[in-house]
Amino acid sequence: MENYIDTIDVNQYLPAIVAGATNVLFAIVILLVGLFVANKTSTIIYKIGGRYESLDDTLFRFLGSVAKYIILAFVVIAVLNRFGVQTASIVALLGAAGLAVGLALQGALSNLAAGVMLLLFRPYKAGDFIAAAGRFGNVQEIDLFTTILKTFDNQHIIIPNSQIWGSQIINHSHHSVRGVDMHYGVAYKENTDVVRGIIQAVLDSHPHILKEPKPFVEVETLNDSSVDFLVRPFCMGEHYFEVLYSIPEQIKKALDKEGIEIPFPHRKLIIEKESSID
Repeated sequence: MENYIDTIDVNQYLPAIVAGATNVLFAIVILLVGLFVANKTSTIIYKIGGRYESLDDTLFRFLGSVAKYIILAFVVIAVLNRFGVQTASIVALLGAAGLAVGLALQGALSNLAAGVMLLLFRPYKAGDFIAAAGRFGNVQEIDLFTTILKTFDNQHIIIPNSQIWGSQIINHSHHSVRGVDMHYGVAYKENTDVVRGIIQAVLDSHPHILKEPKPFVEVETLNDSSVDFLVRPFCMGEHYFEVLYSIPEQIKKALDKEGIEIPFPHRKLIIEKESSID
């Protein structure tokens, strides 16, 4: 009689035990496969970034991590489904929580979005001299939220990426050869051909000014009190500032040596005396 009762009890709970064991087994398989797929996907995305020099590793590490955690989120939902947990409410809760966090972190997310665009399109890279968001300096680091600049006077400037992406970006290091624009005015009485020759001689003697492209030296404007020359020599990018700050003094000394007048702005006043009426 006791053996019969034991047999009934075992037969009664056996389907539940088998079903539970099956669910656990499937959950383990889903979890293992999901972990493998998540890690594999992350690795593939990261390798895509490393395969091309023009693409930034930081961006693809971030995208790989995002893909990995999205897959893991679906894996957890699938595992919970195996045990009969209603995941619809969990997904809705996560969506609401994500919306609340997104609203609370609007500024950070805008910087993140701008950082992704900067790393994807790469208008500049570390080591470039740029002018952006009202600042000028050498790019030290670019991450997903900020860009760090170092100025000539050793200021450490951290700029949110949203301020840079939403404004004009001037990359002074994009081209290896740079033109250096300068303006000089001489008096109207001076011979422009002589002045051009003096300026050209200064440019020809400078060690960092290239012969090709040839320097541009021409009259640009006839101002009220001066004839203005546009002077544009070309140099390698690394010598840009040296040329910019050394040439003006050299041209000033050369013009002074030849007696060329560099006039101050002046106005001519005509005073007329009114006759008195008796």
